[in-house]
Amino acid sequence: MFLLLYAAYFVSFLQLGQATHPDCHDSDNRSSNGTVLPVVLWHGMGDTCCFPFSMGSIKKLIEEHTNGTYVRSLEIGANIVLDYESGFFIHPNKQVDYVCKQLAEDKKLANGYNAIGFSQGGQFLRAVAQRCPNPPMRVLISLGGQHQGIYGLPKCPTLSVSSCEYITKLLNYAAYEDWVQNELVQATYWHDPLHENSYRLKSSFLADINNELYINERYAENLNKLKKFVMVKFLNDTIVQPKESQWFEFYAPGQDKHILPLNESKVFKNVGLELMHKCKKLHLLSVEGDHLAVSKEWFVKELVPLLLETY
Repeated sequence: MFLLLYAAYFVSFLQLGQATHPDCHDSDNRSSNGTVLPVVLWHGMGDTCCFPFSMGSIKKLIEEHTNGTYVRSLEIGANIVLDYESGFFIHPNKQVDYVCKQLAEDKKLANGYNAIGFSQGGQFLRAVAQRCPNPPMRVLISLGGQHQGIYGLPKCPTLSVSSCEYITKLLNYAAYEDWVQNELVQATYWHDPLHENSYRLKSSFLADINNELYINERYAENLNKLKKFVMVKFLNDTIVQPKESQWFEFYAPGQDKHILPLNESKVFKNVGLELMHKCKKLHLLSVEGDHLAVSKEWFVKELVPLLLETY
C-alpha cells in the first residue's frame, strides 16, 4: 500500500516564482493559542480512512512528529464499507459537500488546518479549498493527485481484475454518458485529449473545478488563500496516466503524446495558478517510485516540515 519503508527515492523541489506580487496574501500557520495547526487527510481510490497499514499509519506518523497535533482522516459515510465504496461510486460533488459540512462542524478546525490528499483525494481536497474557504485551509499537499485528470487506468488498487477491466471499458467507451458520470467517480475526472469539447461539456466535476467551461472567479480567489499548494509526482507511476497530471500538466489538445507545460495551459491562469506562481506558493516535488510509494523517512523529511512551518 502507501508505505514502503525502504523505498529508494529521489526528490526534486521546484519553487515557481519571481518577486512577490502585490496581490499576494499571507497569514500565520499556527492557531491563536500557538499550537501547530490540525491536519486533515483524504484517502485515495481503493482505501479507507482508517486501515492501520495505510491511512492509520500515516495519521500516527504525523501525530508522532508534530507533537500530537490533531489529525482527522476523513471517513465518507457512516462506516468503513461506505467509505471504501465512496472511492468508486459516490460522486465527488456529493463527497465534497459532505466533507465541507463535516469540517465546518469540527470546532478543532475553526482556526484553520493543513490538508494532505492521497491520489484522487488530492483533487477532492483542492475542490474543498476552492468551494469551502471556511474553516480556512492553509497548506494543501497533493500526493499523486490527478489535477488535470486521467486518460488511462491500467490498474485499480484492491479491485479484482474483472472489475477493473469493466471500469476501464466504461471509461474508454462511455465516460461522458450521464449515467456513467453519475455512477463512477473516475469518470468525473476522465480527460480525453482527443475530444476536448466532450470533456468540457460533459465532465461533471473536474472541468468545473478547473474552470474549463465557465470561469468561477471565486475558485481562483479561494485557492490563492492557501499559503502553499504542494504537488508530489511519482516518477515511476503505473496507475496515473499521464503522470504529469500530478503536477497539473496534461496532453496538448488533439493528441495523447506531447505534454503541455503548466505555464502554457489555460488552467494556469483560469484556476489562479499563475498568481500562486508569482506569490511563490506553488511547489512541485518529485519522487522515484510507483503510485504513493514513499518511505516513512521521505515523508518525515519532506512533508512533515510543511505542517510545522509558520509564516
